[in-house]
Amino acid sequence: MSQDSHPPIRSFVLRQGRVSNAQRRAVDTLLSVYGVAYAPGALDFEQLFGRRASTILEIGFGMGETTARIAQAHPESNYLAIEVHTPGVGSLLKLIDELGLANLRLIQHDAVEVLQHMIAPASLAGAHIFFPDPWPKKRHHKRRLIQPAFVALLASRLAPGAYLHAATDWEEYAEQILAVFAAEPALANTVPGFAPRPDYRPQTKFESRGLKLGHGVWDIVFRCK
Repeated sequence: MSQDSHPPIRSFVLRQGRVSNAQRRAVDTLLSVYGVAYAPGALDFEQLFGRRASTILEIGFGMGETTARIAQAHPESNYLAIEVHTPGVGSLLKLIDELGLANLRLIQHDAVEVLQHMIAPASLAGAHIFFPDPWPKKRHHKRRLIQPAFVALLASRLAPGAYLHAATDWEEYAEQILAVFAAEPALANTVPGFAPRPDYRPQTKFESRGLKLGHGVWDIVFRCK
């Protein structure tokens, strides 16, 4: 097989998850309202959100509860969230609609292609990557989202002074994330090593249960130079 015939690198592995009737209904009726269709060409955030405000990107929002809570608690900022899995997209669409969140929009597409083709350089005030799939087996580590090329691309979309915040409950992945962020010349750590959990990142129920059982959670917060 020639090099050119290899499939493109993606930021996810698509899994078939069960989509509830409510999630499917939300996708069918609300994606056209609160979703942003993938299309090559840099987004105009002021036009998209109808105002001029700092825009923060979230990559891989899961079922969307944390995303919605952050957007609701910080109406002064715009939030653009990316997820490929339909159950999570439907869940977050329902939350946006129920909570009336005018400052949150989502894209159901691969994050790498969105960053490459829809996010202008130096346009983001921040980026969140909370609990990305750890792919714990060593042979699967190449599937992890946090890799040098991806972080370099993401850093290029951050404005000077913007932050990049990742969180994980896998210590070995946390060490890898810290090392990859530290090796990116455009980024600088905000603290020596791991960071305390910032107030804007709420604890999930899953995280709280894990902490009570003695499981760790690691936050990594860097800034763009």
